Amino acid sequence: MTILVTGATGQLGSKIMNQVLKSIPASELAVSVRNPEKAEQLRAQGVDVRYGDFAKPETLDDAFTGVDRLLIVSSGGPDDIQIRQHTNAVEAAVRAKVAFIAYTSVTNAQESQLSLIPAHRVTEQIIKASGIPYSFLRNNWYLENEISSIKATMAGAPWITSSGTGRGGWATREDYAIAIAAVLTGSGHENTVYELSGPPLTQDELAASVGVAIGEKVIVQHVDDETYIEIMKGVGVPEYAIPVLVGIQQGNREGYMDFTSGDFEKLLGRPLTSTVEGVRQIISSLS
Repeated sequence: MTILVTGATGQLGSKIMNQVLKSIPASELAVSVRNPEKAEQLRAQGVDVRYGDFAKPETLDDAFTGVDRLLIVSSGGPDDIQIRQHTNAVEAAVRAKVAFIAYTSVTNAQESQLSLIPAHRVTEQIIKASGIPYSFLRNNWYLENEISSIKATMAGAPWITSSGTGRGGWATREDYAIAIAAVLTGSGHENTVYELSGPPLTQDELAASVGVAIGEKVIVQHVDDETYIEIMKGVGVPEYAIPVLVGIQQGNREGYMDFTSGDFEKLLGRPLTSTVEGVRQIISSLS
């Protein structure tokens, strides 16, 4: 059996790779990456490193040859680009006669009005229509996405949010990676949907957990979206990232990220890493 992971050198993909290698030998693992030179460490471990670019469908036939189980880690960018790239990947999987596709989606993808949803909703539909057995791994929000805010509070700044009292389900990338790897390497996951979400928290509750982790009281500053945007620009957040961050703030405020499910713990086989411990791990990684 050959498992192939796309996006294997990314922040989530690299962690998934580490977890998969705990369950299967490197000889049964392949990766499809746009820049093979960035995967030399994986090659040195015996992983089959292949060139594949979702934007260049002609590269995907060779990349997916002989693959039994495929993980499509969702790409970034505007909806039309994501949909086109994901379509290229699914069509190549069909041609390669892949037996199973796992896809990293977003919370409540078929129902939510979250700004990040449209490309994921369409991709899920495309995968279903392909006839290939699938598992949709609907990730909520990564705790690591709050690193800039965590660093700011460590320097004495307030926690800035425009989410009001809305709630989101933060969890560590490591926990997401473990759960996804369990689906890739396990059995009985055909035609399943897993809602992977941490315990729903308001921004005030999240900030309180950060305060416990750093040993300081964190002040929360509630602002409107326009003020939030200006503050993010002022602290150097890249222009391309601001609409995503604002979309998540709005999604939290509207309740689109407020989702409770036991799927995460089911796949992990244990409780989720607590928010406080997750923040401590992040702080440790920064030093």
